[in-house]
Amino acid sequence: MLIAQHSVAGEGVLHPLPVHDDSVDTDQTALDEFLAGQSNLPWVVFRAAHRAANFPTLPARARAVLAALARTVDANNPYASIFARRELLTGRAMQSMRTFYRSLDDLEAAGLIERAPQKRYGTAGLFGRAYLHLTERSAIVLGYIATANEIETTEIDHSSGNDHNTSASTFGTPCASVADGAIYKDLFPKNQKRQPGRLPADLERLLSLGFREFLIFKLMREAKMHAKLLSDVVEATWVHLKQAKHPISYLRALLRSSVDFGHQIRAKRTVEDKKARENARRAQIEATVRQCVGQVFIDADETRLVEVSCDGQSITVHSHREVSPRVAAVQWNESFAAAIKGNVLKQATPQQIIGFKDKCPQGAVHPNAAHAAKFTFDQPRNRTADISGRLSEMKRTLRAACAGVARVSKSANADNAPLQDRVLLHANL
Repeated sequence: MLIAQHSVAGEGVLHPLPVHDDSVDTDQTALDEFLAGQSNLPWVVFRAAHRAANFPTLPARARAVLAALARTVDANNPYASIFARRELLTGRAMQSMRTFYRSLDDLEAAGLIERAPQKRYGTAGLFGRAYLHLTERSAIVLGYIATANEIETTEIDHSSGNDHNTSASTFGTPCASVADGAIYKDLFPKNQKRQPGRLPADLERLLSLGFREFLIFKLMREAKMHAKLLSDVVEATWVHLKQAKHPISYLRALLRSSVDFGHQIRAKRTVEDKKARENARRAQIEATVRQCVGQVFIDADETRLVEVSCDGQSITVHSHREVSPRVAAVQWNESFAAAIKGNVLKQATPQQIIGFKDKCPQGAVHPNAAHAAKFTFDQPRNRTADISGRLSEMKRTLRAACAGVARVSKSANADNAPLQDRVLLHANL
């Protein structure tokens, strides 16, 4: 029995293909045209992107990346660094990351771009950005830099009075810096927190105790959390810290304590500053006295004459009402320096010294340099010996009076020979 089959089963009959809808392509074309109108590029940038997209000796992927770089570079400074992330460039070139790197290799081999090596952030050891730069050839090809022939043509046109500008001439007024405006909001923010490259000078001594630099930075942060300064803690406890067996644990325990190390440092600095000011004041007084050694000064009323000794250890004060002068051997430097500084005492002239002598009473000891030197060194010694001798004589006289003996002292010679005592005993009848 023959099975009659009018036609062989086919996909077109049993499963018909969907009818092609031309309206979908029309809508997509309209959407593309609408989206393309969003990017309003300047004419110079648009021309550079068009030239890059139609560069004949490059593969398609390299032309797409060159067009993206032409839209991104600063039109006024084509040799500047291209501040753009890889995501932005790959999005504009519509390529994957691996294809993007292959395209960069093609452009570098063609001599159209320069790839700077990746830099580091100081001594932190972190890698930074690697910028791209256009070469002179690519800048000329893209139309950002005019050639010598184009410049000559432009000068001829200007000299002939033509008002139009040639398409190949350089643009004087900048029309745009980059295609999409600022790529980054702030490349160098002022409030950016970075770890300093070097330790503070007062904390470098911790390295000798086994501390690492990063550990010291961490301890600085911990001290700040406890409202302290690591420099103050180290300065206040350095003597005990360098003697500790475990200085790291000891320092962390100090950071957790409630002791106000800042107050201790401030009090210590106050004492040191006071001591330094006192030493400076004493040095200034000594310098003033050293400058006045062997000089004679007189006050404003010319009633007192002050004479400084040759060694600067004492001064002799003469008053016009007193017969003998007075000698000041201690605690006179400060008042004397203050009088010199306040112009209370001035250096005496010969006429002033003669006038002062006339005011002095008859028989007064007049000041002179020889007398000042002798009075400063010899007279205190003779006076001390004389006082000691008189006290001894008074003691012996009192003992003799208590014993009922009359004591008589006579001089052995008429000159300044030593005194000899002769004791006469009288019987009490």
